Amino acid sequence: MKYILTFLISMVPLVELRGAVPFAISRGIPLWQALTIGVIGNMLPIPLIFFFARHILAWGADKPIIGSFFTWCLNKGHKGGQKLEKAAGDKGIFWALLLFVGIPLPGTGAWTGTLAASILDWDFKRSVLAVMLGVILAGLIMGILSLLLGLDTFAH
Repeated sequence: MKYILTFLISMVPLVELRGAVPFAISRGIPLWQALTIGVIGNMLPIPLIFFFARHILAWGADKPIIGSFFTWCLNKGHKGGQKLEKAAGDKGIFWALLLFVGIPLPGTGAWTGTLAASILDWDFKRSVLAVMLGVILAGLIMGILSLLLGLDTFAH
């Protein structure tokens, strides 16, 4: 059950692998297994987010209740991404996305990074690779912090 919960937690937006890895370690799952399960669970929804999020936001932009929020999301993504592209350059976008996903701070992560990449029409393969490497980086950071904080002792 703890393996299934780890997998499911890693799929939840905002929590993602950043919550799944400490959960797994606190339940006695070894770091390498926690990372493997967390990365797979966190990456599973990424293609759907990449290919459908922008279309859903565009579809909802003219709807009465959700329209203004969806339009705001689209505009914010375009403006922020254009600034990032201008500052980072073409090669820098990959590293910027990897670090955005990989540094475990509130509001960052695979879901948010993939949404930005989708809105800005970034290359799918490069975006997914940057997101996946960022997820692995975040998992390593969270796993090491979890071990340093002694979360593995809760399992015994």
